[in-house]
Amino acid sequence: MKVTVVGGGIAGLTCALSLHAAGFEPRVYEAARTIEAVGVGINLLPHAVRELSGLGLDRELDSVALPPARLSYRDRAGEVVWEEPLGRAAGYRWPQYSVHRGALQMLLLSAVRGRLGPDAVRTGLLFQRYEETSGGVRAHFLDRSSGLPVTDDADVLVGADGIDSSVRARLFPREGPPKGNGVHMWRGVASHPQLLDGRSIVVAGGTPGAKFVAYPIEDPATAGGDALVNWVLEVRHGPSAPPAEGPGRRVTEAEARAGLSPWRLPWIDVTALAERSSAIFEYPMLDRDPLTRWSFGRVTLLGDAAHPMYPMGMNGGSQSVVDTRVLAWCLARDDDPVTALRRYDRMRRPVVNAIVLANRNLGPEEIIARAEEHGAALPAGRARSIATHYKKLGGATVAQVNADSSWTVRATATDRE
Repeated sequence: MKVTVVGGGIAGLTCALSLHAAGFEPRVYEAARTIEAVGVGINLLPHAVRELSGLGLDRELDSVALPPARLSYRDRAGEVVWEEPLGRAAGYRWPQYSVHRGALQMLLLSAVRGRLGPDAVRTGLLFQRYEETSGGVRAHFLDRSSGLPVTDDADVLVGADGIDSSVRARLFPREGPPKGNGVHMWRGVASHPQLLDGRSIVVAGGTPGAKFVAYPIEDPATAGGDALVNWVLEVRHGPSAPPAEGPGRRVTEAEARAGLSPWRLPWIDVTALAERSSAIFEYPMLDRDPLTRWSFGRVTLLGDAAHPMYPMGMNGGSQSVVDTRVLAWCLARDDDPVTALRRYDRMRRPVVNAIVLANRNLGPEEIIARAEEHGAALPAGRARSIATHYKKLGGATVAQVNADSSWTVRATATDRE
């Protein structure tokens, strides 16, 4: 079976690896002329690491990522509101990983080209449209270098092209732009001395638009030295619409220093973050309304093309990884691709739609928002209940993740619906 994957980001590349591991022939088409190691930090939760391990990427991941052991919610003064262990420290069989998005993308790109061949990922090709044929689906692209049209015939077309997905726009032409909540994220990566124990993800503040996040994405090169720290400052600009400059506006060092200056956190030098970040970019916090279906005949969506969400539970990238594995598993179980895509839709969409809506209601960060409202930490039982409920929505509690095997395709796979 041949599969056209639109989008060469983390979701698209993982999709190609998942499909190849299941015995299919994927080809990835990316609109950017080159795929480069850009971006900031991202977290992969244990249920996603389980799936990447199932693809044989354990050692590669461990070589570029850092396994955090603790999530620490704190108030604006930096005092602890709630803490919980992460990854193996919480009892998972797999670690959680904090990693530079660019490093992860390059790792996946190298694996795709190494396993599928150097031409498995084609760049500079902008998706235009598709049509279903008598025995498959034909995708039309525009070659950005030559201006010439390019077509690709396959059995299945997968839209993995992000929040502004062109494939989704063909399926839902009246949907309109993503929705904002008025919060904008200033994001940077800076060299900084060890943050707390060097294995903590810290979320300080309270409600969206009044939060600061920081976590290391590598270990120091030498004991006691500096390491890369990913940081995010949330700000509000008033209207909920994205800024006129569009996502990715560059924030000046002076702006960053001014925005960070009210934060007096004893365990991090926020001024140094502004000074040492090679680039700071602003992104509006956006999502889209959950869809009533992802799959149309031989065409489907996954990752941010299917379920863009507010970054409340470090869950977006992880759910995208799981999407790709379930998609490959479903295609391997049915001779009819249309039936397989309906099964994939039925298995994944309700789960992830629930997470999208939960993130609109703060997800697990309700803990820190409610603590700010009340001026004190929530009772431990209440905080634990909020955190556990959120994990259960995505099938990501310790018991759920450890009890299930990965979605690796096996000749005698059992029905997991």
